[in-house]
Order: sequence, then structure tokens, then C-alpha cells
Amino acid sequence: MIEKHTCKNGLRIVQEKIPAVRSVTIGIWVLTGSRNETDTNNGISHFLEHMFFKGTETRSAKDIAEAFDAIGGQVNAFTSKEYTCFYAKVLDNHKEYALEILADMFFNSSFDEDEMEREKKVVLEEIKMYEDTPDDIIHDLLAHASYGDHPLGYPILGTETQLKSFKPNTLRDYIANRYTPDNVVVSVAGNVDDSYIRKIESHFGNYESDQKHESLGKPIFHTNQMKRNKETEQAHLCIGYDGLPVGDDLTYSLIIMNNVLGGSMSSRLFQDVREQKGLAYAVFSYHSSFLDSGLLTIYAGTGKEQLPLLQETISSTVNELISNGLTDKELKNSKEQLKGNLMLSLESTNSRMSRNGRNELLLQRHRTLDDMIKEIEMVDHRTIQTVIETMFKSEPSTALIAPKQN
Repeated sequence: MIEKHTCKNGLRIVQEKIPAVRSVTIGIWVLTGSRNETDTNNGISHFLEHMFFKGTETRSAKDIAEAFDAIGGQVNAFTSKEYTCFYAKVLDNHKEYALEILADMFFNSSFDEDEMEREKKVVLEEIKMYEDTPDDIIHDLLAHASYGDHPLGYPILGTETQLKSFKPNTLRDYIANRYTPDNVVVSVAGNVDDSYIRKIESHFGNYESDQKHESLGKPIFHTNQMKRNKETEQAHLCIGYDGLPVGDDLTYSLIIMNNVLGGSMSSRLFQDVREQKGLAYAVFSYHSSFLDSGLLTIYAGTGKEQLPLLQETISSTVNELISNGLTDKELKNSKEQLKGNLMLSLESTNSRMSRNGRNELLLQRHRTLDDMIKEIEMVDHRTIQTVIETMFKSEPSTALIAPKQN
């Protein structure tokens, strides 16, 4: 059972008790990411995530790392386009200690200038590593093609120029603007009791902010075609279709449709592109949901001489889906696979913490497993057809990274 508590400052706590396990996973979720940035501070959400690990007023970066190693715990963080999460997984007898360290990082990070300059080099290497991985950066190129100058089209890592401009006060100003109590959810899953909510509130329930957040501008989907030439062995292709926002009523129908299209080894794209024609090692599709929009992405990589045949094959597979929908067997198998994946994911305190934190942050609601299974069972050919008509009603955007022509 998921318990929710709202502190007097507006910060929300969600807790799921799992008495049968010996672990506890704690996550601090903040409703901010690259979507909340500008063209002058793009990358700051991700850089700030790094800097929270670089020392507080009483702990050095090494102290933080050693503290979690000493208790056999795991600590990490990630940044997306719309949220940032800091989390730790520890044995249940170390949950108060882990919470205290996370709170220290969250409230008391020192943002030492020397540490900042060193970490800028680290993030710059991360950007370079990303640039050396065309099957990663092609997805950023597609986002830019699909959303243009809207912040959803910005890369999460930012650029070298923007990175170099960050100062300690830049980070503090961004925290004051975005890390406000109403933008924060603390999610906990594992072997905890009611007293742990009070522990969390003692750390997070008293800070205040009078910052008012402007409503986000809904992005317009563009049917742009973008291409970059790069010294690569393969051509990397991404095709994007205007998708559905988080929490949409058709979400499970979309997941099932995508699973059949390109979400598994038995999917049509995998079978048509890889198994039957041998055109690609990697080919898949996935859907990204945002607060007010979404993006269905198809990716494949192939030799440049096979690119026209790859594009033709993908187009043919998509058109077949549009024309004839799913077979009864595909619908049944995909529903069973989705239910299985859902139930297996509930065996991890980390996945439960993540699901609850994200749901509270973005949707402010939680559904039971029985509710979700019931919604999956309600998916039928009619709802699948509605999704197909919605997703493929307009032309897609495309992004291509390919070797230069001789």
C-alpha cells in the first residue's frame, strides 16, 4: 500500500512498505530538467546533479562516496528532460543514515569553485563520449528535429560553451528557482514503518520558497528532416511521430502497439529488418511521454549503401501496421508480456520507488496492480486502432547521421 503525506511546505512524501525485504530505496525527485532551461543555461540541470556529489559544508566528495561504500549501499542520480532524481539503496538498518546524507547533499552542497572546474572537465568528457556514440546522439538530433527551438529539443548534457559559463551563483539561482518544495517528491520503498515519514519530514518539511512557476509552453511537433555527416561505419536513422502525454488514457494501448511494432525481439521491425533482410544489428522503437506531449521513435543503424532499403522496409512495416492493425495473437501475447513485465518489476524496491516517485511528481495519482492489470485487459483492437490513427496521422520527423559521400 502506498502512503502519501504532504508537508506543511508543500513537499510530498510517498512511501510503500515492503516488510518482506531487507532493503530500502530512497529517491528525491525534482520536477526540473532540460525542458526548464534556456539557450543560455542548457545543461545546468545535469551539471547540478553532478555537483550534489562534490561535497557539502561538512563532507568532501570522498566522504560521501566512502559513507555509502562503508554501509554497502548504492547511490546515484539521473537527469531527464522533465525531472531529476537522486537516490540511494541501502540495508534497512542504514536507512536513517542514508537519508541524512542525501539531505545534506540536497541542502548543503558547497559548490566549491575548484570542484566545479574539475567537474566541468568530467562533464565535458561525458559530452565528448556521447558525441563519439552516434547511436546515442541521433536521438538528440531527432528531438531537435521534432521540437525545434522548444526546450524539449535541447540536449540534456548541454554544450561546452554553456558548461564553461556556470558559476556557483548560477547553480544557487537555479536551485532557488526550481528546487522549491512544491516541485519535490521524496519516494521511499522497502522495509520501513510510519516513523520513517516523520524522519523524512524532519529533514525536508521545513524549507520554504515563494517562487512562482510559469506554466510550460506546449511544444509544436515539426516534421523536419535533419542530417549530420560524421566519420562513422554505419548510417544511423531515427524516425519520430507525434506521441501521447504522460497519463493519457490510451497509454497501455500505445505500449502494446509499440511492443508489436518494435519493442521486442518478436516485433515486426526486428523480424522484417534484421531477421528477414539482415539490414541492421540494432532496430527498435520506443515511446517517450512528457507532461503535455510525446514522441514515438524508431531507430536503426545500417551500412550507408543499405540505407534506402532500410528506409523502404521501415516504411513498409509501418504502413502494414496502419492498414491492418494487430493480429489477435499479437494483441494477446503483447498483453501477457506487459503484465509479466509489470509484475516482475514490482520485485525491486528500486523500481517501486521509481514508479511511485515519477507517478506522484507527474500525475499526482497512484494505481494498484489490480487496477493496472484491469486497464491492460481492456485494451482491444478498437483502442489499438485509435492509437494508430492518432500516432500516424501526420508525417514524421527524421534524423540521420551518416558517413560523408565519396
